[in-house]
Amino acid sequence: MRSENHAGTPGRRTRRSLPLLVGAGAVSVSVAVLGLTLIDAPDGQDRGPLAGASADADSAWAAGPPATAARVPWEGGPAYYGRFAAPTAAGWTKSSFFPVGVWFESVITQGDVDKDRAAGINTYVELTETSDMALVRRNGMSALTRTPLPGYGNETVGWLLNDEVDMWAKAGDAQWTGKHPGEGSLCVPEDRGCGFTVLRTRKEEVPKGDGRMHYANYGKGVMMWERDADAATFVNRFTDVVSSDVYWYTSASVCLDGQNFLSLPASRCRRAANYGAVLDRQRELDALDGRRQPIYGFVEVGWPAENDTRAIRPEQVTGAVMSSLIHEARGIIYFNHNFGGPCHSQHVLREGCGKEVRPAVAEINRRIGQLAPVLNTQSYAHRFGPGLDTMLKHHQGSYYVFAMLDATTSPGRRIFTLPRGLRAAHAEVLFENRTVPVDAQGRFTDSFAAEHSHHIYRITP
Repeated sequence: MRSENHAGTPGRRTRRSLPLLVGAGAVSVSVAVLGLTLIDAPDGQDRGPLAGASADADSAWAAGPPATAARVPWEGGPAYYGRFAAPTAAGWTKSSFFPVGVWFESVITQGDVDKDRAAGINTYVELTETSDMALVRRNGMSALTRTPLPGYGNETVGWLLNDEVDMWAKAGDAQWTGKHPGEGSLCVPEDRGCGFTVLRTRKEEVPKGDGRMHYANYGKGVMMWERDADAATFVNRFTDVVSSDVYWYTSASVCLDGQNFLSLPASRCRRAANYGAVLDRQRELDALDGRRQPIYGFVEVGWPAENDTRAIRPEQVTGAVMSSLIHEARGIIYFNHNFGGPCHSQHVLREGCGKEVRPAVAEINRRIGQLAPVLNTQSYAHRFGPGLDTMLKHHQGSYYVFAMLDATTSPGRRIFTLPRGLRAAHAEVLFENRTVPVDAQGRFTDSFAAEHSHHIYRITP
């Protein structure tokens, strides 16, 4: 990322609305949390318990989700990639594959790949020109790159069109000079945006008809600065896979931007829940053209920018990843660079700069890999209770509840209420070697010690 952490004052609007799904339930009241107006699920479908379903249908949950159970809209999961020959050949259509990427690495030696794979990375999102693509390919890794790199082949599943063009070129169809930030004038005339032109140009530059996806990453332009119509153009017109990066835990300017553009109180700025809200915003925009695409979560693993004043903590990384997953991220990408702080690195997860955060990243990625067949199913809509942010899945006879606190509440105990008719003696808390009892009314209670705390429950009727 070039500029995510740099404050901007584009002057396009002073406030905007960003969707926030509290407790995975649909409400329609205005609050000053990330903004904003809490709304229905990104395409208007209720995420509350079984909208439109009867009590008789509810009782069928014990035998499996009722046919009338409300679903969270999606693009199709792994089957989505089946429309592209390259990711299909690379195994992306398998339910066991969930993209976990690292931003702008170099792959020179087998040791490079070994370290990345040990951390749970399976995809490179941009690589240096010196990278050995045959080495990437032999190790079963995937790549999305800006241009065809020497020796590229079936490891390259897509083309990166651009990074944060919404921030440095802004929305618009003005002429692009071909230059990037720091190289001179970007747009002609200079007072107009040329971001749409940049992306059209890039789509013309990459190979055509080769069965590879087109991907772009955006930033605060799409998330905060641009009008909804322009933000939707960025998200919908150019890509097959999309992401946006906002580094809520580390950016020196993000809390001020959150106040100015989202009416987000400073006390609610540095929270894991805001990474999920980034996904919600993109899903809302993505739904507008009736053609959904996978949206990936973006999380920093160090001290991204020179002017930042902090590094992300290990527990914050895992909280940000879990919030992204709960809000329907179809992949995770890690920003792997320290441009600030006492330990500069372009390979945080490989080098000593990442010694504190790497174990947490490797563990959350291990869990993602283990639960990939679950994550790759379409979610069910259910409101488990106030103060909760949840995702409900069903796989091979068991229900899975991914849970965190929502953005509005403080740490503490929460009560979960299962769908009517779903009963079990207990809920297994995965990766924690414990269970919690479920009472006769289908309720259980658990504690969340911090805003980034999360639990995954498996419930087998």
